[in-house]
Amino acid sequence: MPPIHIHTPLLEHRLLGEAIGRKILLKMECLQPPGSFKIRGVGYLCQKAVERGVTHLISSSAGNAGYATAYAGRKLGVKVTVVAPESSSPRARELIQSEKAELIIHGQAWDDAHVRAQECLLDEKCAYVPPFDHPDLWTGHSSLVDELAEQCGKPDAVVLSVGGGGLLCGVLEGMERHGWKDVPVIAAETRGADSFAQSVAQGSLVHLDAITSIAQSLGAKTASQAALDWTFRHEVRPAVVSDKDAVKACLAFAEDRKVLVEPACGASLAAAYDNLRELQDAKTVVVIVCGGIGVTLNRMWAWKKEFGL
Repeated sequence: MPPIHIHTPLLEHRLLGEAIGRKILLKMECLQPPGSFKIRGVGYLCQKAVERGVTHLISSSAGNAGYATAYAGRKLGVKVTVVAPESSSPRARELIQSEKAELIIHGQAWDDAHVRAQECLLDEKCAYVPPFDHPDLWTGHSSLVDELAEQCGKPDAVVLSVGGGGLLCGVLEGMERHGWKDVPVIAAETRGADSFAQSVAQGSLVHLDAITSIAQSLGAKTASQAALDWTFRHEVRPAVVSDKDAVKACLAFAEDRKVLVEPACGASLAAAYDNLRELQDAKTVVVIVCGGIGVTLNRMWAWKKEFGL
């Protein structure tokens, strides 16, 4: 069965690279059909589930993972139920339902939706599709590195955004497969959604009391244990940026590349636009433009006004 995701282009941002003295390569995951990298891992997990006889996929995501599950389910011809918290945006709900998925609104936060989703698992024909914490998700995401190996070879650094850590785990799995053990990963988060950075500093998982960042796609109160475990065997440099800097990077990216992305993605872009010290001596830098459905023109203008940009 062919993969559900597409191969995405790798584009050089020459003007930005010249401005900061590096070669900046953009892995355009924002161009995936459901709008984000999530379809790599979600698609792979859903395909494996359907191959073993599953006919009902259940997600607990209010955004990108839920939308990716709905998209994958439609492509695979199976029923999908997405449980989303009350905090989910009208746009996310609209997109999920556009894929003919059943949408259940439950609870104030993802944790509540997660519990409710478990109650929908009635028999062996149902399968839960978690947003970030599953080996099949990581293997699916690792295909991104397979493409990078063909498109540019080994870079000096890879920049990506971290929420729960699914993309990080997948990229590191792929890098290990290709022997890129000496390539550091810059793991970007926004302040107020920086559970991973705090966990790395502590040396054990830190649970945030609340997500106070506007980057809701990074809003895992606790990162996955697997993501933290990787930091003990591969160089991962956490980088925490402000909401303002993430939005500023989104605006610059929209101006430069004519593409809208979420502030969650803006965290990674900010690492390049602001030439963060975590890049250090890297000459060729791959930035994973993870995309996201949690942005509209109106929301972008509202953020621009909010932060005085």
